[in-house]
Amino acid sequence: MSTTPSVLRPHLSFAQILNMNVGFFGIQYSFGLQQSNMSPIYRYLGADEASLPLLWLAGPMTGLLVQPIIGAMSDRTLSPRGRRTPYFLVGAVLCSIALLWMPFSSALWMAAGLLWILDAGNNVTMEPYRAFVSDKLNEDQHSIGFGTQSAFTGLGQTLSYLTPSLLVYFGINRDLANGRGIPIITVWAFIIGSVLSITSILWTVRTTKEIPLSADERTRMAALPRGMGASLREVGQAMREMPTTMKQLAVMKLFQWYAMFCYWQYIVLSLASTLFQTHDAASPGFREASLVNGQIGGFYNFIAFIGAFALVPFARRVGSKGTHAICLTLAGVAMLSIPMISDRTLLFVPMIGIGLAWASIMSNPYVMLAGCIPQHRVGVYMGIFNMFIVIPMMIQIFTLPLYYRAWLGGRPENVIRLAGGLMICAAVAVLFVRLGATRPAGVTALEPAPTG
Repeated sequence: MSTTPSVLRPHLSFAQILNMNVGFFGIQYSFGLQQSNMSPIYRYLGADEASLPLLWLAGPMTGLLVQPIIGAMSDRTLSPRGRRTPYFLVGAVLCSIALLWMPFSSALWMAAGLLWILDAGNNVTMEPYRAFVSDKLNEDQHSIGFGTQSAFTGLGQTLSYLTPSLLVYFGINRDLANGRGIPIITVWAFIIGSVLSITSILWTVRTTKEIPLSADERTRMAALPRGMGASLREVGQAMREMPTTMKQLAVMKLFQWYAMFCYWQYIVLSLASTLFQTHDAASPGFREASLVNGQIGGFYNFIAFIGAFALVPFARRVGSKGTHAICLTLAGVAMLSIPMISDRTLLFVPMIGIGLAWASIMSNPYVMLAGCIPQHRVGVYMGIFNMFIVIPMMIQIFTLPLYYRAWLGGRPENVIRLAGGLMICAAVAVLFVRLGATRPAGVTALEPAPTG
């Protein structure tokens, strides 16, 4: 297998890296709205607690089907706007449409269907965006590039979690709801998200251009077969030639993402049970639990925003692997402690650990990955790497309903305890990852080009 010629990448200023990643703000505002609001919306529309994971199937399924194929297609796309940009734009439009209609869902099937469209749009955008960062930056700037993405993840999700509470602060009645029981503050949060999703991507597209491909590279790409079949074959070949480091990271991500999906699906229900002793979605206590989750979720995402930059020098000293293990352990201890806390003020303490872990999750695994994959397959490997996110989510979706009542007593706070234990397992697993482990014959890691 041949490798792509080294591309001259200028050393980017911090302001240029910020502009390049602004679009991630809108993407993550959208994800934050899902994490904090989909379970309550489903409950408002009459969903059963035990069936909630099945209603979250859209994200993992679309990620599994869309991201590897889109990643492979973006590696070989030749368009006037570049390889990655067309996917940003299409994905942002789909996201905005789905976000706009979501809070007006009239039935459970409509909300679930819109979540499929929303996640499809996010997935069309996500991996080409990560590949875009790798395209633009030399290896010595990968940490700050992916760290900045992590920071925008924290900022976008902070604001998405806090938006309902801010709307209450500015005078909207927290108990005012539409005809389907969905609070008006939730309706406005999704409308705001619809606007931010498209405008932030347009900012990045306007301010940051892709590096022009060399004549040799354009010739090589033009000779590649086109179409869905070619993309699927590329995904299959890339999986067969997957670097050992990437395979070992998959084990860690199995525990990590099963845990995070448990947390997002059941944290509102857990808070309603432990703080307000209710399981009734129509009760004031349940709505208050949703607001509390918005506040503590906003706080942990703010910690992630700050931590994304603070972890960069720490990771340089300790290493990305050690940093990730420490952060995951902190999150595990935090999740184990949440069901024991009955004072909402004290809930902010464990959010520090979860916030640091979220900052690390959105950066350090990608730093570890970027050092072991070939440049001409960045898009497809970023897409495959996302499969190691969605497969654990799908396993969680289909297994948790089987033991939610039998093993966990039908208590949502026990799901949060389970998540904590799995995060500690993920911390142990990452310690066994060998960075720069064997790569397929003839494949080299990303080559740093001279800085200018």
